[in-house]
Amino acid sequence: MPNTDFVDYVKLHLTSGAGGNGSMHLHREKYIDKGGPDGGDGGKGGSIIMQGDSQMWTLISLKYRKHIDAENGGNGSGNLCTGADAKDIILKVPLGTVAKDAETGEIIGEVTEHGQKCMLLKGGRGGKGNAFFKSATRQTPKFAQEGEPGQEGWFILELKVLADVGLVGFPNAGKSTLLSTVSAAHPKIADYAFTTLEPSIGIVRYYDDMSFVMADIPGIIEGAHEGKGLGYRFLRHIERNSILLFLVSAENLDIAKEYKILLNELKQYNPELLDKQRILAITKCDLLGGDKEMITALKRKVPKKVPYVFISSVTGEGIKELKDLIWEALTKSS
Repeated sequence: MPNTDFVDYVKLHLTSGAGGNGSMHLHREKYIDKGGPDGGDGGKGGSIIMQGDSQMWTLISLKYRKHIDAENGGNGSGNLCTGADAKDIILKVPLGTVAKDAETGEIIGEVTEHGQKCMLLKGGRGGKGNAFFKSATRQTPKFAQEGEPGQEGWFILELKVLADVGLVGFPNAGKSTLLSTVSAAHPKIADYAFTTLEPSIGIVRYYDDMSFVMADIPGIIEGAHEGKGLGYRFLRHIERNSILLFLVSAENLDIAKEYKILLNELKQYNPELLDKQRILAITKCDLLGGDKEMITALKRKVPKKVPYVFISSVTGEGIKELKDLIWEALTKSS
């Protein structure tokens, strides 16, 4: 069963707070008949702000909060007392979260760094009290300003996993096995399609204290961009990866054809994905049993103009060479 704690999409109705009304008040005191205006301003309404948190990996904290309303600002009062500002609501989200207007699809903002904030809805300004409007020609204004109303709307928050390397391949291509081999991640591994039902993240150690982040994306099938298989739900996670590592099993006799199908699915989903650096790993080469003729035949099927390496997560063959290729590509893209 998939881990229901992983949530990468939520739709929320948000309402920011209205500003408090300004006060229309005239000063009254014993022995003072006609005191001047002393109405205070209203307080600011609460805003709703999205903030990145590097300790979060999922949007599950927002899954059951369909309606989120900020409080209104306090009203002003006499003696120049200002109404209290309402507290802002901070929605903490994982890095890589994008906020969109649910009706128009317009991107409101995104957070990619810890502590980074994105204003979703601004709280209304407080109204001015009548003391604010006092002037030389208007000594006793008998009016005050109402607070600015809050805003509301439906928003979509989407998580796009941040990683240096994204693994792209059909189910059973060996993505989860590779990630578990090169990092401390423990994705579910089994000999059937769609073992991976959610992205898994692992930190891959290189030399000394150098490292990079690798993400195992659930397997793609032909037609994924149209919603087939696990559909395009997970394709968006690939958008944030610096490098795309394509994995094709050595069991496949036509490596170029399988690579082309994967490439086409990405192109149909988002043509800009083809601008990313690509590396091809032919997995499960231990199944070839060291057959040089078979390896030579497979190499003829490797697509041109893409760096490639034959690897085995079981025996460790080609893993160091793969890391070197990835690090070289990351250095080139930085």
